[in-house]
Amino acid sequence: MQPFFGDLVIRTDEARRDFETNPVVLDAVANGMTVERYRRFLLELYHVVWHFNPVCAAAACRIADSHRQIRYFLYEHMHEESGHEEWVLNDLAEIGVEPHTVRTHQPDLHTLALSGFNYWSAEHRHPCSALGMIYALEVISSVYGGPFTTAIKESLLLQDDRGTSFIGSHASIDTEHMAELRIVLDTLHDDA
Repeated sequence: MQPFFGDLVIRTDEARRDFETNPVVLDAVANGMTVERYRRFLLELYHVVWHFNPVCAAAACRIADSHRQIRYFLYEHMHEESGHEEWVLNDLAEIGVEPHTVRTHQPDLHTLALSGFNYWSAEHRHPCSALGMIYALEVISSVYGGPFTTAIKESLLLQDDRGTSFIGSHASIDTEHMAELRIVLDTLHDDA
């Protein structure tokens, strides 16, 4: 039987390829973004990051004791990700968006649907579904975060990590997280 992680990579490969060839993604990585488009992107990202730990907490409290290593993984991951929404706030401030504007921003329907699905899945489908959310976010940031950060810096003429600290830091951090996630995912079996 193939390890869970290997099976997950195979089963999600088509979706990954679709993401890689999406014209919006290709354009953003090749050409960066306008400041207004980047602001909108970060405003939506803020809400994804803001809901990350509550989704993981909803999942962790529903995981059976027989799979406590998954629960502990979620606890550790939540600890590591705590406060990262502040990084997004700081990046937005660097490109001219006040924290009050961010906190009162109503996310678009796609962002609401993503967050709602993650909560629903963790609470009603299966608590280990939060690992799928983590997998998707870790793949995107570890594989595409570096090139995307470079394109944003060049297109907006940003210096150092100004306005890109969240994405830039997660490009390297999430490579380590992928290795940790692989170990945890390979402990999963049908009864998880």
